[in-house]
Amino acid sequence: MTLVVTGGAGYVGSVCAQHLLDAGQDVVVVDDLSTGHRDAVPDGARLVVGDVAEVADEVLGAGDVDGVIHCAARSLVGESAAEPAKYWHGNVVTTIRLLDALRHHGVPRLVFSSTAATYGEPESSPITEDAPTRPTNTYGATKLAVDHAIGTYAAASGGAFRAVSLRYFNVAGAHAGAGDGAALGERHAVETHLIPLVLQVALGQRDEIAVFGDDWPTADGTCVRDYIHVDDLAEAHLLALDLLAGSDTPEGGHLVCNLGNGTGFSVLEVIEACRRVTGHPIPARVAPRRTGDPGVLVASSARARDELGWKPTHTDLDGIVADAWAFARSLAARSPAARSRA
Repeated sequence: MTLVVTGGAGYVGSVCAQHLLDAGQDVVVVDDLSTGHRDAVPDGARLVVGDVAEVADEVLGAGDVDGVIHCAARSLVGESAAEPAKYWHGNVVTTIRLLDALRHHGVPRLVFSSTAATYGEPESSPITEDAPTRPTNTYGATKLAVDHAIGTYAAASGGAFRAVSLRYFNVAGAHAGAGDGAALGERHAVETHLIPLVLQVALGQRDEIAVFGDDWPTADGTCVRDYIHVDDLAEAHLLALDLLAGSDTPEGGHLVCNLGNGTGFSVLEVIEACRRVTGHPIPARVAPRRTGDPGVLVASSARARDELGWKPTHTDLDGIVADAWAFARSLAARSPAARSRA
C-alpha cells in the first residue's frame, strides 16, 4: 500500500513512517521542514517538501494513496496563546485543505494525531473519551476543532471515508536504530517537554530543572503526567489504519481513542528515573505553580485496547528514559559544538 505521513520529518511522524516501512508499506512523507528535520525522514520513504495545505492535492493525486497519517501540526501551548492565528491557520485551515483533497481523490482512510489537551482540566482521572472537552489553550482548541471537522467529513461520506483520532499526552523515548544509540527521537528548537529538559541538565546544557510546585494533591506533591513511548504510539497509528481497512466501520465513520499508560508518573519520579539512567545528580529547584496546571493528567486507553487491540509494551519508566537518553547523547555528539571540542 501507499501511505502518506504528514509531518513525517518530526518526532512522532518520523517514527510512524519507520514503522510503516518496517511493515513493508510504501511511504510518502510530506513536511515543510519548518520544525522537522530532513535527516529524520527514514531511508526508503519519499520526501515531498512543502506545506500540507499547498501540496496535499498534488501528492494525493499522483497515485493510488490508501491512507494518510496526519501528524503535521503546531503544538506549543504558550505560542498558541501568543499567536493564535498561526494555530488556527496551521492546524485547522491546513487540515480542512487536506480533508478536501482526501475527498476529491477518494482516499478512504485518515489517522489523526490529536491530543488529550482537548479535554482541558479534567473532572476525573483517568480521562475517558466521554469526558467533557473544554480545552484551556488555543492549541487544544484547534485540535478539538479538527476532530469535529473530521467527524463531519466522515459522516457525510456515506462510508467512503473513515477516520480515527488518537488523543494522547506526553510522548517520550526514541526509536532504536541499527548500531549504537537511537535513530529517531525528540528534538525541538524550543523544548517544553519534561524528559528532554531533564536530560539537558545531565548533558550540561542547563544548570537545573524547575519543578513547578511540590504541594499538589499527589503522592509526592508534584504533578502526575501520562507518558507513552513513541514506538507504542506509532503502533497505535498502524493499528488504527488496519481497523479502517477492515469491515467494521466506526460509528459515524469516526472513532476517537485516548492513548495512555493508565497510571502516570510524577515529576519527581521522572527526575529520579533520569538520575538512575544517566548517573547524573540533576539538580532540581522547586518553583511556583504554573497557572492552569492540573495536578493529574492521565488518559484511559481502554477503548484503544478494545477497538484497536492496542497494548503498550514500553511501560517501564527507566526504559523510556534510557531510549531518550541514548538519542540525546547521540544528538549532542553530532552537534557542531561537540565536533569542535573533538
